Amino acid sequence: MTKRIEVVGAVIVQDGLVFCAQRGPGGSQAGRWEFPGGKVESGEAPEVALAREITEELGAAVTVGDRIETTEHEEAFGTIVLTTYYCALAAGNTELRLTEHADARWLAPTELIGLDWAPADVPAVVRVAANLGAERQ
Repeated sequence: MTKRIEVVGAVIVQDGLVFCAQRGPGGSQAGRWEFPGGKVESGEAPEVALAREITEELGAAVTVGDRIETTEHEEAFGTIVLTTYYCALAAGNTELRLTEHADARWLAPTELIGLDWAPADVPAVVRVAANLGAERQ
């Protein structure tokens, strides 16, 4: 049986732009773009895990909102089950500090498709681009 790894990703939206993070060198999917987040610990609610991961990775508090998408992607080490959520920076959090990522960008929804995304993130990227892109028109 393939190992299932539950992970969560934050689609942080601010002023109509979406935060995108580039994975650092040396790890799985190095150099590809993702919505930041991480593993859900045993017994932890996904929303709690996501808030914890964003604090650890970016040094900021977020408010976790609606679920966007859940996707499964096969890797050599197991099946990644990624659930993404819309998030907003909590009051007073104006700067995000990169601790695990090589780069980051704030992009308009229409620009999201142009990045080289980690495969597990692609369905959420398509949905976010369509949902938020339609709101801007």
